[in-house]
Amino acid sequence: MVTYKVVLEYNEGYYTVTVPALPGCVTQGRTKEESLKRIKEAIQGYLESLHKDGLPVPEDIELAEVAVAV
Repeated sequence: MVTYKVVLEYNEGYYTVTVPALPGCVTQGRTKEESLKRIKEAIQGYLESLHKDGLPVPEDIELAEVAVAV
């Protein structure tokens, strides 16, 4: 099993989910639950495609929070 960090953004009635470590791996849904279920399926398909093409599976990225004064 492999784990990836995802970015979940809400805009105009939909949640969009992207996987920073997997360029182009993106999906959306009306709820967080639906969106997270769909991104799991998208990640699985992405990784299967890499495996089929003999390409390496990317490692996850590191995320950091940064606070700024406004």
